[in-house]
Amino acid sequence: MMTRSETLDKAKACVCGQRENEYGSPEDNFTAIAGFWSVYKGVEFTANDVAMMMALLKIARIRTGTATNDSYVDLAGYAACGAEINSKN
Repeated sequence: MMTRSETLDKAKACVCGQRENEYGSPEDNFTAIAGFWSVYKGVEFTANDVAMMMALLKIARIRTGTATNDSYVDLAGYAACGAEINSKN
């Protein structure tokens, strides 16, 4: 069992450390993803759309009832990235 605090601490470690070092800033990475999705679907996506749609992906996985703690950590991380991206607009 993981506490709220532990979930948020793990999410912070991911989005402010490991993943940013691997993929660059969430804003830059999600902007690139939004560009690919926009071309693929012919609809304009934003970096914040990417954060929210990735959060929905995690929610769908959690809904199956077989999610691990990592799914909740990732969900918190996507929410944090979306909040930061949205605050810059």
